[in-house]
Amino acid sequence: MSKSKPLLKSPDVTLIGGGIMSATLGIILKSLKPELTIQIIEALGDVAQESSHAWNNAGTGHAALCELNYTPEREDGSVDITKAAGIFESFEQSKQFWTYLIEQKVIGDPQDFIRRVPHMSFVFGENNVNFLANRFEAMKGHHFFADMEYTTDHAVIDKWAPLITQGRSKEEAIALTRVGNGTDIDFGALTAKLMASLSAMEGVQLNVKTDVRRLRKLDSGKWFVKARREGESRSDRIESGFVFIGAGGGSLHLLQESGIPEGKGFGGFPVSGQFLVCKNQSIVDEHQAKVYGRAAVGAPPMSVPHLDTRVINGKVSLLFGPYAGFSPKFLKSGSTLDLLKSVSWDNIVPMLSVGRDNMNLTEYLYQEVMNTQNDRCDILREFYPDAKNEDWELVTAGQRVQIIKKDPKCGGKLQFGTEVVAAKDGSLAALLGASPGASTSVSIILEVLEQCFGEEMEKESWKQKLRDLVPSYGHSLAEDAERFETLRMRSRNALELGDPIAAPQ
Repeated sequence: MSKSKPLLKSPDVTLIGGGIMSATLGIILKSLKPELTIQIIEALGDVAQESSHAWNNAGTGHAALCELNYTPEREDGSVDITKAAGIFESFEQSKQFWTYLIEQKVIGDPQDFIRRVPHMSFVFGENNVNFLANRFEAMKGHHFFADMEYTTDHAVIDKWAPLITQGRSKEEAIALTRVGNGTDIDFGALTAKLMASLSAMEGVQLNVKTDVRRLRKLDSGKWFVKARREGESRSDRIESGFVFIGAGGGSLHLLQESGIPEGKGFGGFPVSGQFLVCKNQSIVDEHQAKVYGRAAVGAPPMSVPHLDTRVINGKVSLLFGPYAGFSPKFLKSGSTLDLLKSVSWDNIVPMLSVGRDNMNLTEYLYQEVMNTQNDRCDILREFYPDAKNEDWELVTAGQRVQIIKKDPKCGGKLQFGTEVVAAKDGSLAALLGASPGASTSVSIILEVLEQCFGEEMEKESWKQKLRDLVPSYGHSLAEDAERFETLRMRSRNALELGDPIAAPQ
């Protein structure tokens, strides 16, 4: 076995984790300051093998077009679209960045990682139909969602998503919204492209099969990073001016290892995901959409069901889920001791508080673990009544570590989403959490830059370059419909999103 190169001794930047976040931050930093030296450290044998891998995440370009948990219902029955508009704008920033990279030939064919797939929301039952109607009314007046269509007509739904109406009574109250310009993204393929381009730049080195063993702050202000390459008996020791921890579920342990005060009190709750994958190609060909439903009352946001067209390595697949499972691992390739090792004196109260206050989550996970194939297919049949057990097989997706953090009112709370935790002096940042992470990677990385490179971000040269990379940076698209449409058309052309996946003839 050939040995890998030793790590850079004194890199300006160290990126821990070979996923979409590290790749995005690395390319943006090299664009802003080309002379930076960057060391990338990945524990597995290749990049994008955990959270960024196509089979380990939902693959939806999360733009809040179909995800009903981003549009909560108020007590008076009205629908709040604030979070949906924010996520939508963040995804537009990601598309702008990918557009720039395509136009500059930094990455190649966009069809390798992004396709146009309609996004739909589907509900059944009168109360849910009323909710979807109110949601549609709240969203259609915003220019972000002007393309949205709504129907309760079984015949129209049959044209948009025929599996949903097959075997369903025409008397049942159902409703569907549709946005034709949604996307499906293979984040594994995208990350591989970004990392290939980044690691080919001068001053950048990628080391895979390399495990970070220690992380601590030096008196000099730099970070001491101790890491061991596979096959080596001794560890490499490096000193880095800035460290970014983008290691998915592995980020919490490394944040705790860093000892920064800002990381105190954080805990993690791991949840594994499973999906049913259709084995019958004729059924796959019949459904060309991402159809998201509404989670059952009392169920956590992670349980939002969806019947999902995916394009992975150029092959169209059909998935339904997610079904949750419990594993104490923080990574799919992690250790069964991960959860236990994450418990410390500073986070034990928040973790116990979350356990006390989230018994519904415990019950939900227990039921999910106990479900049989027929139980899972019964849930699928709420979406697709004619589904047959033998046409579907269960696959295990990635691990997600939901954030647990201190709360002065209840001791601790479980938080869904992605959070940036940064040292006060800006020398280290870590990402915790999950969805809609990958889809909003650019806005998240911009937040990292603002927290950790504050002085540089005030420079006009950095601001101008960021406007090149992300043209809407510093400008609200929610308040500028004309600029939004101009940038959306630019992205649509560069990313070749003109036509949805062809429907079967």
